Amino acid sequence: MHETAYEITTLTHQHPTPNPGMLPTEIPPGVQVVTLPGGIRTLAYTPQQAPPAPPVPVAQPIPAWAKTTALLTPTIGGGIAAAGIGLSYAAPGLIAMSQALWAAVALIAAAAIGVPMLLRIGRNAAGAGKGSTHITQNITASGMFGKANGTINHR
Repeated sequence: MHETAYEITTLTHQHPTPNPGMLPTEIPPGVQVVTLPGGIRTLAYTPQQAPPAPPVPVAQPIPAWAKTTALLTPTIGGGIAAAGIGLSYAAPGLIAMSQALWAAVALIAAAAIGVPMLLRIGRNAAGAGKGSTHITQNITASGMFGKANGTINHR
């Protein structure tokens, strides 16, 4: 700053005012007792200290994650839009495919029920002239670990 040729003192009981008729409460704001280089004390306006200027904000660099996110956002949005357009074009084919799959499921269910019924009907028609076959089996064994013998009779 700049140097002054005077000394600023405050009014206390040790320093009487230059004008004994003036009380310290009567001194207007911004006026102080000043001692000049010759030793003379007088009242004077003193420059007010300006409040310090607020600090200037410094621009911060953009973090790498923010740059990456900013670059990926339009890409992801474009991908979602392309998928939506693709689904709108594919919708009629997907509907037809789902109907074809339901028809295939119905065919498989009908085959699972119908084929055994047809086989049973075919067996009954082919064996209508013959009687049913009876098999009798007799098994005998002697002792706990003895060899078992058996006979099978067809009628």
